[in-house]
Amino acid sequence: MPEGDIVAVDFELTDRQRALKRNAREFAREVLRPAAEAADRIADPHEAFRAMKPVYEQAAAAGMTTMFLPAEYGGGGASNVDFLIAIEELCAVDPGFPTILLVNGLALMPVLWHGTDEQRERWLGYATGPRRSDFLAGWAVSERGGTANFDHPSPRAGIQLLAELDAATDEYVLTGEKHWPCNSGGWDLDGADMSVCIVRTDRSGGGTEALSAIIVERGTPGITYESIDKLAHRTCQNVTMTFRGARVPAANLLCPGDGDLLISRNFTWSGPIAAIASVGVARGAYDFALKWAKSYTGGGAGPIIEHQAVGHLLTDIAARIEAARYFCWKAAHYLDAHPDGGHAIGAMNKTFCGDLMQRVVFDCMRLVGVNALDTRFPLARLYRESVVFPLYDAGNLGMQRRRAWGVMADRGFSPDTFVDGDPLPFTKAMEGYGAGGVPGLP
Repeated sequence: MPEGDIVAVDFELTDRQRALKRNAREFAREVLRPAAEAADRIADPHEAFRAMKPVYEQAAAAGMTTMFLPAEYGGGGASNVDFLIAIEELCAVDPGFPTILLVNGLALMPVLWHGTDEQRERWLGYATGPRRSDFLAGWAVSERGGTANFDHPSPRAGIQLLAELDAATDEYVLTGEKHWPCNSGGWDLDGADMSVCIVRTDRSGGGTEALSAIIVERGTPGITYESIDKLAHRTCQNVTMTFRGARVPAANLLCPGDGDLLISRNFTWSGPIAAIASVGVARGAYDFALKWAKSYTGGGAGPIIEHQAVGHLLTDIAARIEAARYFCWKAAHYLDAHPDGGHAIGAMNKTFCGDLMQRVVFDCMRLVGVNALDTRFPLARLYRESVVFPLYDAGNLGMQRRRAWGVMADRGFSPDTFVDGDPLPFTKAMEGYGAGGVPGLP
């Protein structure tokens, strides 16, 4: 083939990425698996989370907890694709613990993107400091009344955690509640080292002009944290944060008036990560089902993989996992090339994989049969974990699909945008679709 005709598309892992995969798999199997299996059985949700602290400290020593930050700020300098390679290996064993790492990114990446030099130096340096093996960062956007319509034009809809400036003290006074933020309670329910909270800084404006972000520090008076007991992802923490006149320095403000854009960009960055997490869980189920099919006879003369129905189902399971993985890599690669774009492909990636992989896990259970319900085997737990993916990290049914819809409705979008790798920055004009109350929109 002439040199000019060589196809540039390449799915080959570099030697460094292969080493990353091996190291992450070894960590997952040797360190994470026994701790996660034990923590999943702890009844108290906060104690289950606390049980993972030694694993977290080992992950920090290995550079995993801030690997997504640039090297110039003390991070690992990993690309989005690199991060996905590591996350898949961890999630094939337990998806809750890697969620802690993901949420570190959801809190720290906004500081990288939008922070002042002083904010970057303080918070990114704090996160990557040599003596901060237990550093924890929270991302607080969700509220009890719902978050999917954060860009609604009514000031009474969307984000309702109010932040009012006290000019006399140069502080914002926070009143309201966040429901479901991850990591924000910290290891001792006195707060994470930092939490990035989306707040309403204008009582009269709509979601596209009245929202901002603010960094809330550990131990801030006027905030209480209560753990949420949940079905799955028990190795990570979710809490209700209640703010009763909590005071935060005005110097901690991020994205004044553009909190909506931060929400969209953050959930775009995390979309492929959540997607590959679902692939990892499906792969864990597939690994077990394949071994089962090769050894279990079902009372017959040979292993059940010799039956056509089993062979066909295994083929479909394997194909769906492979296709989903490469979609994740594509979305992450696009974000590496266009950090301020990718909102549609990130959302499509997350919704497609989250929905599909839940069905893959159930197909693995169908193949194993009633024994899949036996808690001595991993499939019952993996099914519990799989139901999380369509629901968390901006729900598939509304929030993620709305963002993709807004991009696709833009005149600059083309069906070739992503296959050609063309840039398409996200703008406020792409928001509001499906939020209700927007003129000309359903």
